[in-house]
Amino acid sequence: MNDRIFIDTNIWVYAKIEGKEGLKHKKAVDFLSKLNEQVYISTQVINEFFNVLAKNNIVDSEIIESIYQILNNTLLSEVTFATIEQSWKLREKYRYSVYDSLILASAKESNCKILYTEDLQHNQLIEKKLRIINPFK
Repeated sequence: MNDRIFIDTNIWVYAKIEGKEGLKHKKAVDFLSKLNEQVYISTQVINEFFNVLAKNNIVDSEIIESIYQILNNTLLSEVTFATIEQSWKLREKYRYSVYDSLILASAKESNCKILYTEDLQHNQLIEKKLRIINPFK
């Protein structure tokens, strides 16, 4: 395994749901299938994933099965109060939303070099350590 990377909720959601975003679904599936880095997610990602899939009328048992499949191939970063405090500092500095700042803090705490997400500024370097990459670009 190479570097540590963090994958945000939206990539997992696109990989699971084809829907109106067929091209993003294909790109997300291809992207995830080619990874050879150590992948991290957080408890926040799991909860957001569950919430989005439930809103798309996917039954709980299928969502839970998908979460276990994800967890079989990732390491889990738990959101602690220290994570939340770090997210406040990142929010103040970079002006991202509370939840996006929490993702940044989780990725940073996991010593990830790259955060893959569609939601934040592509190619931005956070704290000289964490690069944001949009895999759909």
